Amino acid sequence: MDYSSSWLNSFLVRFRLSANLFLSQFEPLALLLAPLLTLFIARLLHSLLSVIHEKGLKATVLALFMRSIKLVPGVQSYIDAEKQKVVDKLQSGSKSKKEHWRTELPTTGLGVGVIEEMKDVKSNDADWKGKCSGTVYIGGSESEGHFSLINEACSMFAHTNPLHLDVFQSVARFEAEVVAMTADLLGCKEKASGGQVCGNMTSGGTESILLAVKTSRDYMKAKKGITRPEMIIAESAHSAYDKAAQYFNIKLRRVPVNKEFKADVKAIRKQINRNTILIVGSAPGYPHGIIDPIQELGKLADSYGICLHVDLCLGGFVLPFALKLGYPIPPFDFTVRGVTSISADVHKYGLAPKGTSVVLYRNHDIRKHQFVAVTEWSGGLYVSPTIAGSRPGGVIAGAWAAMMSLGQQGYLENTRKIMEVSKMIQKGIKEIPELFIIGNPDMTIVAFGSAVLDIFEVNDIMSGKGWHLNALQRPNSIHICVTLQHVPVVDAFLQDLREAVQTVKENPGPISGGLAPIYGAAGRMPDRGMVQDLLVNYMDGTC
Repeated sequence: MDYSSSWLNSFLVRFRLSANLFLSQFEPLALLLAPLLTLFIARLLHSLLSVIHEKGLKATVLALFMRSIKLVPGVQSYIDAEKQKVVDKLQSGSKSKKEHWRTELPTTGLGVGVIEEMKDVKSNDADWKGKCSGTVYIGGSESEGHFSLINEACSMFAHTNPLHLDVFQSVARFEAEVVAMTADLLGCKEKASGGQVCGNMTSGGTESILLAVKTSRDYMKAKKGITRPEMIIAESAHSAYDKAAQYFNIKLRRVPVNKEFKADVKAIRKQINRNTILIVGSAPGYPHGIIDPIQELGKLADSYGICLHVDLCLGGFVLPFALKLGYPIPPFDFTVRGVTSISADVHKYGLAPKGTSVVLYRNHDIRKHQFVAVTEWSGGLYVSPTIAGSRPGGVIAGAWAAMMSLGQQGYLENTRKIMEVSKMIQKGIKEIPELFIIGNPDMTIVAFGSAVLDIFEVNDIMSGKGWHLNALQRPNSIHICVTLQHVPVVDAFLQDLREAVQTVKENPGPISGGLAPIYGAAGRMPDRGMVQDLLVNYMDGTC
């Protein structure tokens, strides 16, 4: 034992002498800075590798190249000037209209005369009846039928605020019943749901998704201790998830869709790691109207013990009834094991007033993480279920009135009409040889592109005919979201589409005032940061 100790001490002395002899060749300052420089380089490499892992090698190299180019004198100012030209083109005259907008209160109030001024301003709106993709889901005009009913309901409760539950008990009841009726449509009474489905009303699909993401983050933190949360979405998932990632400091991993334009389950599985809190499925996805494989995603989420949110903002009030009508709809709701939350918009196919959606959770243990409770405020104890504190009770009442007035038979009949129109549009597009349909639409959104024409030029021609369709990318295409407004005009739509295709075929090239060159350039632009800057500058000048 003494021999071993002596040998060790001798070794340490010799090592110390050798080290000191070696280090004596260097300046003391160099010895001090070397570890710091090494640490700095290591951190730099770690950051670079993290960026490459997140964005990919090609995107990272391109971003570094563009940053370097912008350092050249004059380049940044030239790029800014060109971006401003694009922004001005996108705004197309809105600046001149704003010159006449009010910037201060009138000295003397207009009284009831303000209604006439509002009618005058409203007369400048575009003709939306039957001409818009989505947008207005109720049939007819805003002065009759279902419109009149929900307008009266909203007006009756315009003064109410569900924040004050003790005062406006009627609105509290309406909200609870809207949530319960929506949950009933989405499998809450089936044994597979667990029988504890609960939720709240929100201002729209985006808030419903934001709350579901925030709740999943906090639930996973409590359940698994995840402090650096990540979520995985398909590139067809709604942009609200990007907003949630930015708001709630969650790393977003986006994976391509498969050849059928559905969420690629294998690709999602490869991205799952110890920080994953949530994966996402859409039923259907906004771009192409295609339902993701919710059952497979549910198995994946369940096997990893993570959350699965299903975006039913478009499908919530269509798919349950399409299923009853015999359409081949794959599983999409709480009957699927692994689904932890669902969002469904009442103000779309639920035909409720704008500003009404529902977010649902499989059980109360999950939903509790949605709430914000404050105990140390001098204003008293405070708890709020959603992002907004005060909320308009009028639209909640309008949603309840819409659902109660239509009933199951009303929704069943509406679904029959719009599904038939969707099939008619699909058939009509297939008969136009220059066009092709993206994937196999499951519901009422039909996206189409072209291999021989610039589809955005077709969209410009359709815009000239008064249609308001949605431009898509990856691949370049446009879509129409069918509503009750389109039932009486489906033949006119297809005729105008045939004419637009023929016009572009005979006279290819952008039309004066058209946005096709901008959409096309944005899709091809490799520097996505520049495209993002364009969008931000456009929004900054618009609102």
